Amino acid sequence: MADILNKHSDELGNVLVQVQDDLRQLKRSLGRITFHEKGETVDLQALDAAIRRTESGIRRRAEQYQKTVNRQVLTLPSIEDLEKKTVQIPKWRPPLGSIPDMHHQRGQSVGASPGEKHKAALAMRLLYNPVHPKNRTLMHQNYGIQLPDLRKRSATTGPTQRVVTGPTVGSLAIVPGGARNNLYLVPPLSEEDMTAGIASLLEKGLTSSARDLFWTAVLPTAAPLHRREESCSSKMAPPEKTSRGQKELIWGKDPGPSHGHVGGARERPSTWTIHTPPASANSKSSEHRQMTQGAVRLAPLNPQCLPALASISISKLSFTILEGHINPMAPDFCRFKQHYCLCWGLLVELLSGLGSLLRSMFHCPHGQGGDLDWAVGGGGSSSVESLLSVIENREEVWDLVHRPGQRYRGEGGTEAAAIRIQSCWRRHWARNAYLRHRQRKWAAGTIAISWLMHAQLGRVRKSLQESKRTHLDNYRIRGQYLSANWKHIQASRRTIIHVPSLGYSQLQRFSLKGFDVLQNIQMGRLCDVRDENVEVIYVSPVRLGDDLSQYYTRLLALQQRGQGGLQEATVDPGDGWGGGARTTQASCTKRFTILTPDALEDFPTHNMCLSTLLKYSPRTLRRIRNLIQGQQAYMVGGVAHFDDLAVADVLGVPLLGPEPAVARLYSTKSGGRRIFTGAGVTVPPGQWDIYSLQQLHETLAQLMTNHMEVRRWLFKMDSEMGGRGTAYCDVSHLNCSIWAQQEYSHHSPERWRTAWAQEPVLMKYLEEVPEWLSHYAQPVKTSCYPTWTCFLDTFLRHGGVVEGYPPSDSVTCLTVDLLLQPDGEVTVLSCGDQLHGPSELETAGSSVPQTSVCPDALHTLCLRVGQACLQRHIIGHVSMDLATFLDPRTLEQQVWAVDLDLSYSNQLAMTQLMLMMTGGSLDCRTSRLEVPLTKPFLRQKGSKETALPAVASRYAVLGSRLLHTNLSMVHYSVFFQMCKAQGIGFDIKEKQGTVFVLHDSCERYSLGMVTVGDDLQGALMIFARNLSVIHQEISAPNMQGETNFKDLIRDIEEVLGMTVQNKAQVSEEEEKTAAVAVRTKMDH
Repeated sequence: MADILNKHSDELGNVLVQVQDDLRQLKRSLGRITFHEKGETVDLQALDAAIRRTESGIRRRAEQYQKTVNRQVLTLPSIEDLEKKTVQIPKWRPPLGSIPDMHHQRGQSVGASPGEKHKAALAMRLLYNPVHPKNRTLMHQNYGIQLPDLRKRSATTGPTQRVVTGPTVGSLAIVPGGARNNLYLVPPLSEEDMTAGIASLLEKGLTSSARDLFWTAVLPTAAPLHRREESCSSKMAPPEKTSRGQKELIWGKDPGPSHGHVGGARERPSTWTIHTPPASANSKSSEHRQMTQGAVRLAPLNPQCLPALASISISKLSFTILEGHINPMAPDFCRFKQHYCLCWGLLVELLSGLGSLLRSMFHCPHGQGGDLDWAVGGGGSSSVESLLSVIENREEVWDLVHRPGQRYRGEGGTEAAAIRIQSCWRRHWARNAYLRHRQRKWAAGTIAISWLMHAQLGRVRKSLQESKRTHLDNYRIRGQYLSANWKHIQASRRTIIHVPSLGYSQLQRFSLKGFDVLQNIQMGRLCDVRDENVEVIYVSPVRLGDDLSQYYTRLLALQQRGQGGLQEATVDPGDGWGGGARTTQASCTKRFTILTPDALEDFPTHNMCLSTLLKYSPRTLRRIRNLIQGQQAYMVGGVAHFDDLAVADVLGVPLLGPEPAVARLYSTKSGGRRIFTGAGVTVPPGQWDIYSLQQLHETLAQLMTNHMEVRRWLFKMDSEMGGRGTAYCDVSHLNCSIWAQQEYSHHSPERWRTAWAQEPVLMKYLEEVPEWLSHYAQPVKTSCYPTWTCFLDTFLRHGGVVEGYPPSDSVTCLTVDLLLQPDGEVTVLSCGDQLHGPSELETAGSSVPQTSVCPDALHTLCLRVGQACLQRHIIGHVSMDLATFLDPRTLEQQVWAVDLDLSYSNQLAMTQLMLMMTGGSLDCRTSRLEVPLTKPFLRQKGSKETALPAVASRYAVLGSRLLHTNLSMVHYSVFFQMCKAQGIGFDIKEKQGTVFVLHDSCERYSLGMVTVGDDLQGALMIFARNLSVIHQEISAPNMQGETNFKDLIRDIEEVLGMTVQNKAQVSEEEEKTAAVAVRTKMDH
């Protein structure tokens, strides 16, 4: 420091001497002051010239001198008044604890002491700043110059503070450009860097954000030089007039609200602030001129002769930017440059960026320098909003900047537009190329995934087909074993696995309400245990509660009681679930097992058939294998399904039933007619395999022409069951029906078969059949198919049959159950007359045995149909529906084969229960149900009574599914108590009464019922009375519920009426025969 001061001491002395001479000349010139009448005027031309010369000298040496002063750690001593007349300024030491204290060696100092050097430097800096409050005092005290008071005291003006910097600048390396904007790449500061100061960081190229990070550790605090009451600052102008004149050079802080950025300027934390009060251009020039002349003491002048100088507005520091260029020689720019000379290095980058922005945006923009406080602390490139915030007409410029296409009207606009167009085109081309690539990639991925899925599905399909083929081969192998050993299996102990599965299509399963309960209707299969060599494993599709398990256990135990000669026992359902069981349970109760698939809860809403559920129930299958291990066993299913083969294959037992494909082919209406036609039995007039509307119209017209006696035609779907897919239409609704009957009556039956006789009627039928069907055809089950259009659409999609309804007012339908044994024999297991429900085409029950057809003719017909089925590899249980009536022309009884079901029927399950309870046997060749009775009989007089078995004939009425929604509100125990109170029960001694079949423990809206009586009329009356009593007990006048009880009662009443009529006719015929016989005897 001392060396540098000695080096430049001569120059500094010359400057001070020149300043002293200039001030002396100024003192002489101030004496020539003239006064006017209206006020005093001061000639300031000489003063202004002296100040300008001083400024020029100081401008040349200020930077070197400032560096010399800043290259050391400064300590502010108390500023003593040179003439010992001013107030002492207290010492100030910046709290630079993080910067090492650099003490100078005394041996190195030549000349003045450091304290004196600091005093001189501080005095020069105060003289250099004309707006400082002490500037005027020092000029007056040191040089005898009384400068005018240019500042006015303001009540709101705070104490002027002065922040003195301490760090110095050293010769350090430059930070690479890549690390200037990344705080994480800034090299660590050494102790030498920390002592070098802020200027060193600026020279190294650190960004403002990085400097802010480092300044926090070495930030000096502001040291007030004077108290507020001792401040010598001049009075300031009113705030509203000088708001734009007062400028602050703020490091790290954006302009305040009065000088904010357009578009929202962001604030920076204030770190290092220099408050610069406004100053006139003359005072600045004189200040600089004085500093260039050197520290020369001048004699003070009389302050009364100094004129009052008007303050110059800071707005005069603005300069004009024309066409994006700044004229460096313009006076306004020179004044601006002089005002911010200390921070000019930072402003150059800002002005360069602002000029580039204006040149690129406008042709002739005009901008005036405004508040540059933020730029001084920014130290780097700023955003457009920050650049435009320093312009006075920023709103206008801001609107122009945001005008579309404005960028291309300025300097380099053509090139920028070309670049923009090229970049947009390249971007568009690249975007399209990318989209095409992505689309192709997506397509390739989709194709690949589709191919993989197709290949996987192909492998799965192939695996399933192979599995089905394996199951089918195993089924055939076990079927051959079953057919070869059937006689032996039937004579030995065996286990029958009953799986009452309904293998309908998925659409049908979802359309059936209560599908799981519907599969459990055939609980009568348990009664196969009446054969002592049979054990039954029954797989239930619903979980049975303890109440149902106890009920069936005690119900099956009654067989032994009936056969053991108990004379006074009666079965009362209300007494302990099936009668007062006062004896030990029979051994048959130990020969049945009820299992539920463990996958039942896994598929609660899938409506899977029972065989599918059992297929996915490994624990249940394992338990069945354990139960049948080492025994002869076979499986009896329901409606055939492919999973039946899988279950049988897993269990390793043969399946008593047809192949699923064969069953699906011949279980349809068309397949049944094929079998009936092949068997040579009579079928209704009709045609099968109809799949088009034209075929339907032509076939129906031809059938109506050939069979003029048929008054109703039926349409049956191939895929439906139980009367769901049936519709009908009456011929009487045809407009030409009367005319057609007249035409038919004109010809004999032989001539009517010729084509020329039928042609007029056939053509008329073809015209009227389409409209006739659309208006008068009605589905039987409107809940499934509400209109003929819905029915016709499904009918043509799945195919169906058109057949005639028997031409009689009295038609009786029969159901016959056959067992097609694997060894080729046909056995008739059950036969009964049907009881109809809501319509004549719906079956709700039957009466066993049948009494409508001659037993021999029925047996012959059944054998023929059974042999036709065996020829088509159909084995197992088969159910056949027949219709009988009297031909109106010949009055002969006709029997038509109507339908064929290749499954275990509900009637057969109820027949097994009836035979179990009565202990009797059903002979279908004679249509007799015989039950054994035990009655006392006296062999000799005086001998003891001996019980000898007797055989009695009985009739039974079977109701497999009696529906009533109010049953769900009554628990089974309450239900049986109610039946007991009404006298509904079964007499084991007399082998007659009522037995119920319970289907489930939860829903309880359906049940089965069997009534046994001495004759058919008595059994029907018991059945009708039970229905009536139950309905009255569980229903209220305002809550009748949904039920089929009333329809059954109505049909039973009709049957009873016909029975009475038939008995009367038989009596009359017998009387007539007896009368004829008497007359014949009298004649002889």
